[in-house]
Amino acid sequence: MLGGVTSTADAVVVGSGPNGLAAAVTLAQAGLRVTVLEGAPTVGGGTRTAELTLPGLAHDICSAVHPLGVASPFLSRLPLAEHGLEWCFPEVDLAHPLDDGSAGVLLRDLEATCAGLGDDAAAWRGLFGPLLPGLDALLDDVLGPLVHVPRHPLRLARFGLRAGLPASVLVRRLRTPQARALFAGSAAHAYGSLSAPASAAVGVMLTVAGHAYGWPVARGGSASIAAAMVSLLESLGGEVTTDHPVRSAADLPPARLVLLDTGPEAALTLLDGRLPARTERAYRRFRRGPAAFKLDLAVRDGVPWTAPAARRAGTVHVGGTWEEIAAAEAAVVAGRMPERPFVLVAQQSLADPGRARDGVHPVWVYGHVPFGHEGDATDAVLDQVERFAPGFRSRIVASAVRTPADFAAENPNYVGGDIAGGASDLMQLIARPRFGPDPYATGVPGFYLCSSSTPPGAGVHGMCGHRAALSALASLG
Repeated sequence: MLGGVTSTADAVVVGSGPNGLAAAVTLAQAGLRVTVLEGAPTVGGGTRTAELTLPGLAHDICSAVHPLGVASPFLSRLPLAEHGLEWCFPEVDLAHPLDDGSAGVLLRDLEATCAGLGDDAAAWRGLFGPLLPGLDALLDDVLGPLVHVPRHPLRLARFGLRAGLPASVLVRRLRTPQARALFAGSAAHAYGSLSAPASAAVGVMLTVAGHAYGWPVARGGSASIAAAMVSLLESLGGEVTTDHPVRSAADLPPARLVLLDTGPEAALTLLDGRLPARTERAYRRFRRGPAAFKLDLAVRDGVPWTAPAARRAGTVHVGGTWEEIAAAEAAVVAGRMPERPFVLVAQQSLADPGRARDGVHPVWVYGHVPFGHEGDATDAVLDQVERFAPGFRSRIVASAVRTPADFAAENPNYVGGDIAGGASDLMQLIARPRFGPDPYATGVPGFYLCSSSTPPGAGVHGMCGHRAALSALASLG
């Protein structure tokens, strides 16, 4: 029930993002009475949808396309379809246009993708094909703490031989500009230097997930994911209270367990003076990554991409060649605004036609910018899209801008506009948010961190919340 707290809870979850809701569902499935406290007027955190430009045109506020949502070992086991969630798949999962009008194209069908990559067909098949058999079991190992005893060591080793490399090394297996750019865009989802150790990991994971499950959107918008999870939670006896900010422990009702879908910064404030010294030091050292600068656009007749495949793609990565994307990502990590940033575009209405209104399509666009960037990146982002879709600007009939400061003001987890829950370099992947056998435990009895600042990190997969809840349940014996 959305509204006030109506009963004493066994467990309280602070924050109703996908990880908070995943934690709440896990606890409720174990028979606990669960209350979720959300400071905002609406649930969902990064999975929210609103009319940001024109009446009736639904825009996803943060997350938009969900390869790890449909692939998640936890979410995929939940009966979310019974609670209204429907995945919609575009004809083309991902396109990466280049200046000559060609594009790297990712399709769910591995062989069809390889056929479109010409001389790189065998290399692409060799990189990603061996990871597809048994992928469900592999993801159960991968989507968790980096340091752990694997349940499927051989599969994990096969993945690690690719994912542990710098993206700049793995990409040497590819020769054509189209294939190299296609991998670059997926690797850049990590918001980090593509020459760093393990920077290939996100690109490998997203590519394999795309071949196995596709890159779908939620019908009606990402808010449908949160709505289905809330409905499931309520069916299990849990409740959600909105407009209930938690700024200190005094704002919490009594409970045996408290799970925080917050960043380490908020946990420091909430548990002021109670954290063990080692945990407090780790939380204070926690580093944030680059930020997002987002444009929500109402576009008449859609985006006029030069590359035909991009006109049919649910997701389009915009940034040119591998070399250009690597340079842009290195710049934002170093705190410099690139002239040509890496830009992501989602065209949800191609998979979910009901999202368009009278020929006007909601187009979701954001660029990677430095942490806390205070400048106006609107032109830089739009110029990148216009570069590969001449005439694009003239089709925009309404727009809304969300700066890094706007992200941070609207969602306290997005410190400095970092929507990925913290820097994702190798050290912080190992110690996220701190090094230890249980990265979810805060060291304060009964209190656990369950946000994307914990393993496995960003993405609408719910695994941070699910694993944190399992840790909390284990503490009850």
